[in-house]
Amino acid sequence: RENSAAAWGVIGQFLAKKMDKDAIKAYRLQHTIGFQELLSAESQEWKVRVALKEGDWVLVKESIENMTPALRRKDPAWAYWYARAQKQLGDDALAKENFQALAEQFNFYGQLAREELGVPIYVPKRTHVDESLVKQASQKKGFARAERFYAMGLRFEGNREWNWELRNMTDKQLLAAAEYAKRINLYDRVVNTADRTKQEHDFHLRYPTPYRDQLSPIARQIDLNLAWAYGLIRQESRFIMNASSSVGASGLMQVMPNTAKYVAKKIGMTNYTNDKLSDTNTNLTLGSNYLNMVLIDLDGSWVLASAAYNAGPSRSKAWREKLTGPTEGAIFAETIPFNETRTYVKNVLSNANYYSSVLNGQTQSLKQRLGVITPKAATQSELP
Repeated sequence: RENSAAAWGVIGQFLAKKMDKDAIKAYRLQHTIGFQELLSAESQEWKVRVALKEGDWVLVKESIENMTPALRRKDPAWAYWYARAQKQLGDDALAKENFQALAEQFNFYGQLAREELGVPIYVPKRTHVDESLVKQASQKKGFARAERFYAMGLRFEGNREWNWELRNMTDKQLLAAAEYAKRINLYDRVVNTADRTKQEHDFHLRYPTPYRDQLSPIARQIDLNLAWAYGLIRQESRFIMNASSSVGASGLMQVMPNTAKYVAKKIGMTNYTNDKLSDTNTNLTLGSNYLNMVLIDLDGSWVLASAAYNAGPSRSKAWREKLTGPTEGAIFAETIPFNETRTYVKNVLSNANYYSSVLNGQTQSLKQRLGVITPKAATQSELP
């Protein structure tokens, strides 16, 4: 029985990551036999995701209850989906209690939990730091060493020096360090440092808007949501202009060379060569236009378009085509088979909501942004 349970768990995970409709059968067989403790951590997680996609809230609840405690605490996803299962099964009081435990977290699940409670998503009151604290930050030797490393192109070493200096800082000291980083144009350190505060916050530092004079007119011209574009850039490059990936993507919007050539041709950018991707305006123009093309190609779904920007339009369409019926956007995002893309989509859309507040003073419903994903026959996209 132990071997049988473990085997069905492996089969369930294998089928789940291929988005095969029979994954639920394998996991239900495993669940009937028991011995969930024999499943790997990844298989336990995929069991919940498969149950979510199937709409089997009893299996969602029981699978999370049977997770190892360490795994259950590791990711706020399981606290959120456990509360959702309780709500779906009629235990509103316990569901409310669990949503409240998540509601103060500034992440994807914290936002969703607040909506379940009927409480608006909010940005905390802005904490302003004294100029003397910013001056103290500017005199930190660790920050000076980090700046020298950055100047030499040694970002890993620079980050280590910067982060070492942040140890034991109070929230206000962290915000002062983030403000100092902003003044010297180290925007990735602005985000990283402001993101560490626990009680006092400044979301204008946590969600900065550099290059706004360049990005705003580009977004306006093609009617691209500026908050979403910023949410994507924050996730892609942390505003490091010379960022490059192992697969060749580069710049603020991490545009691939072949994609850049395709978009440049489509929008009539003459005399384009890939060395121009290092130019800020060119990178923002090509990346924004590609994001807009993907959005149009995927029927205006921010979830599908965000996934496509990371993993490619063909994959996003194939995942959609595997659906057996209309699927809540949050569940679709949770069941994306690529770990990187799954995290990416959640972060981009969570970022976009906070950027909406920073830019416009208004937050929107994350559930509305996620929408409902409907199945549609996959078509081969010409988009790279």
